Amino acid sequence: MNDNHLNIAQRLVDMAQQIPDNIAIAQPEFRGKRPLRNPYGKRVYRVVTFRELDADSDRIAWAMRHNGLKPGMKIALLVRQGIDFITLVFALYKAGAVLILIDPGMGLKGMLRCLKEAEPDGFVAIPAAMAVRLWYRRWFPKAKFFLTVGRRWGWSGMTLKQAREETSSEPLCHPTAPDDPAAIIFTSGSTGVAKGVLYTHRIFDTQVSQIAARLQIKPGEIDLAGFPFFGLFNAAHGTTAVLPDMDPTRPAQINPELFLEAARDWKVTQSFGSPALWNRVTDYCLAHNIRIATLKRAISAGAPIQFSLLEKMKKCIHPEGEIYTPYGATEALPVAVISATEVLTETRPKTEAGAGICVGKKFPTLRWKVITITDDPLDWDELEVCLPGTVGELLVSGPQVTRRYVTRIDANALAKIVDQSGTVWHRMGDVGYLDDQDRFWFCGRKAHRVVSEQGSFFSIPCESVTNRSPKVRRSALAGIPLPGARQTNLRIPVMIVEPKPEYCPKNASEKEFFLLEMRVLLKNAALTREINHVLIHPNFPVDVRHNAKINREKLSEWAATQIH
Repeated sequence: MNDNHLNIAQRLVDMAQQIPDNIAIAQPEFRGKRPLRNPYGKRVYRVVTFRELDADSDRIAWAMRHNGLKPGMKIALLVRQGIDFITLVFALYKAGAVLILIDPGMGLKGMLRCLKEAEPDGFVAIPAAMAVRLWYRRWFPKAKFFLTVGRRWGWSGMTLKQAREETSSEPLCHPTAPDDPAAIIFTSGSTGVAKGVLYTHRIFDTQVSQIAARLQIKPGEIDLAGFPFFGLFNAAHGTTAVLPDMDPTRPAQINPELFLEAARDWKVTQSFGSPALWNRVTDYCLAHNIRIATLKRAISAGAPIQFSLLEKMKKCIHPEGEIYTPYGATEALPVAVISATEVLTETRPKTEAGAGICVGKKFPTLRWKVITITDDPLDWDELEVCLPGTVGELLVSGPQVTRRYVTRIDANALAKIVDQSGTVWHRMGDVGYLDDQDRFWFCGRKAHRVVSEQGSFFSIPCESVTNRSPKVRRSALAGIPLPGARQTNLRIPVMIVEPKPEYCPKNASEKEFFLLEMRVLLKNAALTREINHVLIHPNFPVDVRHNAKINREKLSEWAATQIH
């Protein structure tokens, strides 16, 4: 591929040439809904090598091109996590398509709204999704190409089985340019309406190379993919992706026994999962005195991770293994990363004292600035850069940073700034500060700060005060409107606490004593002295993608009903 061409699918082609017989994907087999096991009780897996994955995606890509898919068409991919999903991603890229990827965890209503806004030219989907598409076909007037992963129930287009019967075996990798569209990926919508972010092939390629270099991921490793999209990175990195027996939309409900069984079967060296997943797995490991002895690299992202979980993970992986917590967003990923060792030995005391969470140093290809916080659109010459140690809003640019939203495009004015050279900078929507080592300390989402008559309160530093209590599972700062005020942005700060199950008050007197303890903690800390309201919530609402990010918007609405 020459300098003017870049297609992320070429990464798979390269791996198929370098390590053709290495297993690319291993997926547990089922008979109906029951796991398939051999006579010795071991799980049976369907496997494909890199050579097979490359050849299969070539056949499917040719079949799609012969049946009407044209380069540049936007194709909604609605297929369950598995070998077919990964194969279809690479087949679509080889055919020159632009993928539309939506988190199924957001529910049918949210998915339909996102699909309508993305205006797909076609669908590659399972039968149930095709049936819904047919019912709402007036929402998708541009859709002309269809491929069903399973049986067709009367609609047009071919099936995946038919595509795999394509006779052409010649390689295919459409010559896209580095900045050609590759995908429209939707944000989770955890701090607002989900928006479609435009990814280019350059962005994907940068992500692959930067993650591999920073975390020292090498071909031949074995990854237990607790987060679906990381299965795609595995194929590009040359690592085996072992797909666990789990519902990827509900990581908090994972069966630890099945997860650990896959880890043992494949002697995994790496695993990516949300904090919710790791909480379940590590609790089980510690309760049964289990260590994943081969696991040398664990990765967790999606929400701030508690120190107690990092300590538990340390006890459950290889003694010389490391845990990494990358930082970023759908619009800019990766931004920074830090290891558990650095957190537990250096930054933890500062975080517990209210300094925010250190997310580490930036990736080499990225630039960042911290600017004065504002909720308004900004021009480049209006920026006020903060001094190190001063809390402000994080601004990033680099080849892994997306340039624009393609749905809800009004958000571009608030989220993007163009500098004098034409470079696009993304406003992360996070507040924090840079220290003297050029590390970013995350103090929360800008939308979650509470501006009151007493000043500004930032979520992460304030929550660290109540999170110190051994009785507290997690806390959330919320802001409720001032009584009678309709147009002011000022809020009343409220601390909402979710107790650990064993400390959840069982009667009125226990509740009053628990609340008194929390108030004492708040009053004794300078950061939270002016917070006068404390509420108990039994189970915080969390995001649909990782089941770990607290939905403070919902909690703020709930708090307003409790206090007013």
